Amino acid sequence: PLDPANPDDIEAATRAMEFQLGWMTDPIWHGEYPASMRERLGSRLPQFSPKDLKELIGSADFLGLNHYSSAIASKPTSPPTYGGYWAEQYVTLSSIPSWKKTFMGWNIAPEGGREMLLWIDKRYNHPLIFVTENGMAAYEPDMEHSLHDFDRVEYLQGYISGFGEAIARGVNLAGYFAWSLMDNFEWQYGSKRRFGLVHVNYTTLVRTPKASAQWYTENIAHNGEAILVNDHEFEKN
Repeated sequence: PLDPANPDDIEAATRAMEFQLGWMTDPIWHGEYPASMRERLGSRLPQFSPKDLKELIGSADFLGLNHYSSAIASKPTSPPTYGGYWAEQYVTLSSIPSWKKTFMGWNIAPEGGREMLLWIDKRYNHPLIFVTENGMAAYEPDMEHSLHDFDRVEYLQGYISGFGEAIARGVNLAGYFAWSLMDNFEWQYGSKRRFGLVHVNYTTLVRTPKASAQWYTENIAHNGEAILVNDHEFEKN
């Protein structure tokens, strides 16, 4: 929340989490959509039959989380001038000025990843969790920038460290997958956004590991023991 002491901002932050995650996960773990969604959407949300609930509740072996970014939530100061999903949430999302951003314009906030896992752990009674996607699009206008993607190393280091803090606080996080192994077709951006640890030449299809690939490989080999390696020391080596 923007103001942790403001009940309206706390409610807005909870509502954002419920709309953006609870919409999919609450039915599986709780057998119902989040209360804030029922309140705001009413009969537009379907009702679950006893048969539905029998098949739904407890049907997941684990919770898979795709997580890239975070935002600060607060209660809007005026009604939305647009409609649809974002208007129904009725939440103003903002960022902290000190946060860096990815080439997608997304906030880099590892503490948000940690808090997300803690929120899930509490809400769903300590479920088994896998981070199924986590990564960033970096500014890579040429091969030189791509191969020396130390901003991506910093991103991965920060988020994996944050997830480790969540584990230390009792979260049952059993696995992590960096997105992505290779540069790929990125939705409406096509080939103009690169998330890969391995550079792909889209003309020749030659694949070249970036600095982040080497860093990630070395940290996997040591089970994360050197996760706090300094970017500049890594570059020299």
